[in-house]
Amino acid sequence: MARLVQFDQTGGPEVLTLRDVEIGAPGAGEVRIRVDAIGLNRAEIMYREGGYFYDPVFPSTLGYEAAGVVEAVGEGVAGLAEGDPVAVVPQFLQTDYGTYGDHVIVPASAVVPRPAEVEPVRAAAVWMAYITAYGPLAESGRVRPGDHVLISAASSSVGLAALQIARHVGAIPIATTRGPGKRERLLDAGAAHVIVTDEEDLPARIKEITGGEGVRLAFDPVAGPGVETLAQGIAPGGFLVVYGALDPRPTPLPNAQSFPALTSSTYTLFEITTDPERLRRAVAFVNAGLASGAFAPVVDRTFDLADIAEAHRYMAANGQVGKIVVTVTHDDDTSA
Repeated sequence: MARLVQFDQTGGPEVLTLRDVEIGAPGAGEVRIRVDAIGLNRAEIMYREGGYFYDPVFPSTLGYEAAGVVEAVGEGVAGLAEGDPVAVVPQFLQTDYGTYGDHVIVPASAVVPRPAEVEPVRAAAVWMAYITAYGPLAESGRVRPGDHVLISAASSSVGLAALQIARHVGAIPIATTRGPGKRERLLDAGAAHVIVTDEEDLPARIKEITGGEGVRLAFDPVAGPGVETLAQGIAPGGFLVVYGALDPRPTPLPNAQSFPALTSSTYTLFEITTDPERLRRAVAFVNAGLASGAFAPVVDRTFDLADIAEAHRYMAANGQVGKIVVTVTHDDDTSA
């Protein structure tokens, strides 16, 4: 039997229940993993609440990321074997698979090797954050050495990964945060500048920092009407990339009436993780950064699997800097 987190209706963290479930053997193209750590993401809160871009099918599990060891492989799976240390990257719908459990079955295509020196908690904090930031900041070619990059909501795990990737490609990261409490931690995390949006005029500060030029790219998970303000700080010919929808209000085409020289686009990491060749390059890029020390995932706090509801409450409070990770203990614990 496996212990899986499931829920039977949308709602608050209290709807999450840890249950004993028989999951069986993996099917064709699937892998069963003995989970040691689970990375939490805000998408899972939205899914649990019924505000995600697809609806749960009950009883539903949830979760996109995990790290552990391969227990069994299904028919047709190549390159993975029992005992391999691995991580799960977001690639599937949570209506089909989930990672919130001590043993889970996931598509083999969503499983990547985990270097032996990368322990499970750290591995569970990597893939959603770094692949999300990798696409616009590294793969696209839009960001060049010396460019200024604006990173909104920079204290999130994706924001912190974006700071590190921007530095890695030679860009100058400007972080935003709503209040002053996270300013020093963002500077310590690699931000060249921090703008506290509750206290400072964002476009004016961007122009001051960039010598009037503006940023080459703004990387934003918030969306909503605030993109109008972001766009005022983007250089002519620059880019606005929206990768989330934390603000549920409609998102306008920024400054449309003035026809700015600005390219606006939406983006999710699924564009990369569902394309085998793009995923291969992304994994190589991130693993190289981990090996060199250029990338260091920040874990804010860990919770036990039995405390999953409390972990969701903590994430919803927005006080964290970095990733929230849930750890899994096993009675016969010999995990790598």
